[in-house]
Amino acid sequence: MNFSTRPRQSHSVKKSFSISNLIFLMVLFLLMGINLNAQERGMLRGFVADSLTAEALPYANVLIKELNRGATTDSRGFFVMASLPNRRLTVVISYIGYRSKQFIVDVEPYIVTDLRALLSSTNIEMKTIEATGSRVAKENATDLSLQRIAMRDLENLPKGVELDIFRSLQTLPGVQTGGDVSARFYVRGSPSNENLVLLDNTTIYNPYHALGIFSAIDPDMISSMEFYKGGFPADYTHRLSSVLKVVTKDGNKNSFGGKAAISLLTAKLLLEGPIPSGSFIISGRKNYSDVILKKFRNNNSIPADFYDLFAKVNYSDNEFMQDAKFAVSFFKSGDKILNDNPRREDFTWDNSTFAFNYFQVSDSPLFYQLDLSYSTFNGEKIPNFSGAKGLKNELSDFTMRVDFNYVYDSKDELAGGFKITEVHTDLILENFRGQATNTSTRGVNVSAYAKYKILRSPIFGADIGARAHATRFAGGGSSVFIEPKTSFTLRFIPEVALKGSWGIYMQDIVTVSDENEVVSIFEPWIITPLYLDPSNAIHYIGGLEITPTSNLSFNIESYYKIMHNLAIVNDQKFFESDRDLISGSGKSYGIEFEMKYMFNPFRFSGSYAWMRAFKDVRGKVYSPRYDSRNNINLSLEAELGGGWVASAVWSYTSGLPFTQIAGYYDRLTIDQLSDNQFLLDSYNPFVLLGEINTGQLPDYHRLDLSLSKKIQINRLKMYIDLSVLNVYNRNNLFYFRRDNGERVNMLPFLPSVNFKVEL
Repeated sequence: MNFSTRPRQSHSVKKSFSISNLIFLMVLFLLMGINLNAQERGMLRGFVADSLTAEALPYANVLIKELNRGATTDSRGFFVMASLPNRRLTVVISYIGYRSKQFIVDVEPYIVTDLRALLSSTNIEMKTIEATGSRVAKENATDLSLQRIAMRDLENLPKGVELDIFRSLQTLPGVQTGGDVSARFYVRGSPSNENLVLLDNTTIYNPYHALGIFSAIDPDMISSMEFYKGGFPADYTHRLSSVLKVVTKDGNKNSFGGKAAISLLTAKLLLEGPIPSGSFIISGRKNYSDVILKKFRNNNSIPADFYDLFAKVNYSDNEFMQDAKFAVSFFKSGDKILNDNPRREDFTWDNSTFAFNYFQVSDSPLFYQLDLSYSTFNGEKIPNFSGAKGLKNELSDFTMRVDFNYVYDSKDELAGGFKITEVHTDLILENFRGQATNTSTRGVNVSAYAKYKILRSPIFGADIGARAHATRFAGGGSSVFIEPKTSFTLRFIPEVALKGSWGIYMQDIVTVSDENEVVSIFEPWIITPLYLDPSNAIHYIGGLEITPTSNLSFNIESYYKIMHNLAIVNDQKFFESDRDLISGSGKSYGIEFEMKYMFNPFRFSGSYAWMRAFKDVRGKVYSPRYDSRNNINLSLEAELGGGWVASAVWSYTSGLPFTQIAGYYDRLTIDQLSDNQFLLDSYNPFVLLGEINTGQLPDYHRLDLSLSKKIQINRLKMYIDLSVLNVYNRNNLFYFRRDNGERVNMLPFLPSVNFKVEL
């Protein structure tokens, strides 16, 4: 999209709507108490990008000097500032690692003035450049439990085997992990299937590689991430706990380029460049060795074979359609675990998505977009002669959604949209006799949402909204479910803000999981059957933000979650007429502390989280396996000069609960009894488990170090990263094998190296 600093005299806020639109807005003005006289003022709308690639710069700082008013660009690089006085203003735009740039703009009444800012990068990575803009922009932002993450914030952390976005989230307070051997994350006492993972608004159902050890999303294709740990707004639905929205890059719009990288696990390649009126980006990653994977399983081989591919094409031509942008993207990941042993089961699973996006900036301060997406997941467990039960799961998701956002002259915002999703799931299960049962369900969910953001006051902001569902995935006719949500920010003084949020959340598609399973390869998805109500949760969240200086901040958040109608596998299904799932409940509560301090050339962050989580099934209350009571994360980065950056991360987690072995007994199995087989030969040892999750593993802690070097020769950039995981070789216990009692530890002392070339 091509913007200039010249105001468009031919298009004004007054002339951009039809009579019906004006009537609609007049009603809203009366309802919301908006002052029409505010329209005597003007608006500034802008787009901030990299000068070399024209790639959007998310979360850049925008400051108007004369007014001491700030804003922050969104994930697309856009910003809007309303209710500006009719005068000449000085706009300063800054971004960490880029040279700040100053613009002089003339704001006129009734006019939306457009500004396109291209920033050039520097060698400065961590200095607090124009931090005032960011601080002012957060005055009344309703951003409780929201983490906005630009990829440059993660690149200097210890990478271990290689940089992984899910593992980076596990350093945030309130996010738990199942250990070194899993990238699955659990947020504030909820299971991983309650986390919504979006790739450019497209749902990814199983975004993991290699036993869940790594994310299936390559960090090199990512521009930014938005992570809601709870209290997410009405824009999002179908999950109870958290939302991770991954925004991908568009590709270099000015010149062709590429990246090639190799680690001890994978090799990957990325290509990008311009096309007429647009750009493209293609990335691919493939593992070539399982040597490093052995470190995750006591030096036992993991015959994992995986890959992921991503491609995206963008098109924007003002002669074709003014200020419009079109994007088409494709994502594919595949995994195979094939054991060269007929007595061991094999696994295969894959994800694929295809998405179309149309984004429009109108002549008024209105943004709207259309998304069409198709997402699939296929997973299969092949038992061979292992004695395990076979399993096959297929899921397809077709979604159409429309969203809009309008900014009033009063600085308030109105947003809304609707979403239609069709989901089809197949779950094929085998019993020990090899007989298969197929559960196939297809359904459509129709929902719409609206929200109003009150931002007219610099000391108070609120987001009030709701989403209404008209149908359920399982069918059964009309079924209305309302998800009301609200959040607020009250800033007593510039340095202190009180925040809060409340909301009701619904989830009508769940996974079938076993609480006693130590390592989960993948969890099959099913639509919640009609005999169960949809799972729902209520979030109560409060927070206090203290920012004494521009380079020091403290955040305190507390939460209380109540969960109803959780779909639980019926472990007492004895007859065919018994239902496969039963309803359970749960709750979790906790408090989180976080501190960030920047003192050139260092950046320090520290966090502590205390949490409790419970599940109630048939009146029996227990702690789930991700109930981590105490979590500490400390991180220190240092820019040493000359392209050298060092970092250290120390993590501590109190012991996770687990189900202990009560004993063994010989079980008679006659499923495969042949004519020449003695009955006594059909006895096999069977594990007898104790009370669920009454045991507790030892505490976990480890120290990771990293040293990286950037070398630049003209356009050629080279990056070398040296990392050491578990520096003092802590023997963190993962589990004891139930068949032979072998102790299985998590990662030992593990050095690794990554090398990347960028042109």
